[in-house]
Amino acid sequence: MTSPTPTSARISVIGAGPGGLTCARILQRHGIPVTVYDRDPDAASRDQGGSLDLHEEDGQLALREAGLLEEFSALARPEGQEMRGLDPAGRLLSHHLPDEGEMARPEIDRGHLRELLLRSLAPGTVRWGHTLASVGGPADGPRTLTFTDGTTAGTDLVIGADGAFSRVRPAVSAATPQYTGFGFLEAWFDDMEHAHPELCELVGEGSAHAADGERALFAQRNGGGHMRVYLIRHVAADWMTASGLRPEDTEGIRAHLLREYASWSPRLLKLISDNDGAYVDRPLFALPVPHTWDHSPSVTLLGDAAHLMPPLGVGVNLAMLDACELALALAGSPTVGDAVRTYEKTMLPRSAETARLLEGGAAHLLSVTMPEERPK
Repeated sequence: MTSPTPTSARISVIGAGPGGLTCARILQRHGIPVTVYDRDPDAASRDQGGSLDLHEEDGQLALREAGLLEEFSALARPEGQEMRGLDPAGRLLSHHLPDEGEMARPEIDRGHLRELLLRSLAPGTVRWGHTLASVGGPADGPRTLTFTDGTTAGTDLVIGADGAFSRVRPAVSAATPQYTGFGFLEAWFDDMEHAHPELCELVGEGSAHAADGERALFAQRNGGGHMRVYLIRHVAADWMTASGLRPEDTEGIRAHLLREYASWSPRLLKLISDNDGAYVDRPLFALPVPHTWDHSPSVTLLGDAAHLMPPLGVGVNLAMLDACELALALAGSPTVGDAVRTYEKTMLPRSAETARLLEGGAAHLLSVTMPEERPK
């Protein structure tokens, strides 16, 4: 099959996360039709996660191409760039306060970023409630998307923006994410100013990190008076079951954690024990380094679907940069196949280099030295 022109092609993005939505927005700005499919039943059905710092050189660059940088700046929290390094006794080891007007890496809640991107799209762009089962059809296209409800859709280009356990990835790669040996246990805190004033004083307006070489925590202020804390540990993937615990056993998990962190100061232990609600177990996975695949003119990947790495502050930024470059390649190429080749020629070497730098990086989060990047 001859690869179609981008303006005449049926382009399908799988996944309505920051990467997929950024790609769709820039395509539409260039007059290229696109459909986004997402498994969520609607935009508000699921918590979107914590706060993100968007970098000038990638995440913000993509928003500029999307025509959304001004709106982003109005929503972002520059004060969230504050970063504190603590020792297990609660003593301040390092402290970065952003300069007035500094916007190199302002914070924004994931949910607010998603809402910004969704508002920018033409009505009906996102097809909610579509969980992809598989991608069929020949490598040179057209492709057939099969969804778990039995429905299908034909398409000339499939863009896999569907995250770590992508259903698009098997169409071009046999690689699967592997457990890194490290896990995050997420805890939520609400109404910070009134319910947790001591923790507001401890963490500040941005985030705080503490570690003892064997375990760590990362506290991150979010918008709306919320905070998330990530307890970072080198554990087996089934640590909870092996410890006789269940996800809903909040008190049992809390007691287990307090034993693990028993040598830490009572002030810091409040970040472990005073959470509002359950803990959420988030084992960390990564793709092989480097992760590459043979060119297909009808399928490509971006973000975690292409280069899942340890969460050291680059994931969403890289996904949005990928999305921007792919959309611009489609806007500037004679055929879809040419655009995919142009995009992958830049994206694959860049992601391989970044992945090599971050390989095994989750271990650095346990270091008593403050990590340069923050978990995301």
